[in-house]
Amino acid sequence: MQNLFNRSRPDRDAVRQIKELISEGFGLPDTTTLAVAELRCHEPGCPPIETVITARHIDGSVQDWRIATPIKDITSEDIVSLMQR
Repeated sequence: MQNLFNRSRPDRDAVRQIKELISEGFGLPDTTTLAVAELRCHEPGCPPIETVITARHIDGSVQDWRIATPIKDITSEDIVSLMQR
């Protein structure tokens, strides 16, 4: 069985950069809380590693974006592609 509590943590600088790019790209106010998580999937048809970015707005609404890439490999081009969807 896989040890669920002994996982490596994503690079803080990479997470910070993703949050900055999302905040600037989507024009999010400072009151929006951003979370970045890296998920692993073993189900058929889903990417093996996916990054999920969640924005929780002050009015209670939630937005999320998914990129089928590990946090450390996300580029500004990936964020730009989210804005074009």
